[in-house]
Amino acid sequence: MSYKDGRITVARLFVISAPSGAGKTTLLNRIRKRFPQIAYSVSHTTREIRPGEVDGQAYHFVSVEEFEKMIQAKAFLEWTQVYGQYYGTSKLFIDQCLADQEPVILEIDFQGARKVARIYPDRVSIFIMPPSVAVLKERLRGRGEDPVKIACRLAEAGTEMAEGKNYRHIVVNDDLDRATDELAALFKRYLTPGLR
Repeated sequence: MSYKDGRITVARLFVISAPSGAGKTTLLNRIRKRFPQIAYSVSHTTREIRPGEVDGQAYHFVSVEEFEKMIQAKAFLEWTQVYGQYYGTSKLFIDQCLADQEPVILEIDFQGARKVARIYPDRVSIFIMPPSVAVLKERLRGRGEDPVKIACRLAEAGTEMAEGKNYRHIVVNDDLDRATDELAALFKRYLTPGLR
């Protein structure tokens, strides 16, 4: 157990996945405000930084050369290539959080989640589901992404959404406030001693 700000929490690894555009980042930003005692794993990526993003907060933005050196050094718990860009999770950070009995959120795609499941079978897996593919398409358009990238992401969305059945919990993000409350209830359930 961990003591922070006078509260007792249970050390847990929370694995969160969703199709691109499902709203998981917005939901998790809200969750992190409600549960400041939870650490957040910031992934490494080689993709370009987007307007409004800050290095070290959204991602650790690195070059392809640097990322590949980290692969060789076995620095990642898991890594993958998505839409031509590398993404990876720091093994040291996750291991340190769990060794220190600190709960931690890991936001990754379903392929990475499968790898993590083999290493941490007792993780809490949560899938954020969009209400429909049509809504997903509108959200992606709203982000101002390239139409070709949007088409690629939508092509993958069906496969990603089908993976939801392999997660312990599914939260449908059809209404942001309702989905936030549902997700917060799950976190509270797993972080409160005696509740499951």
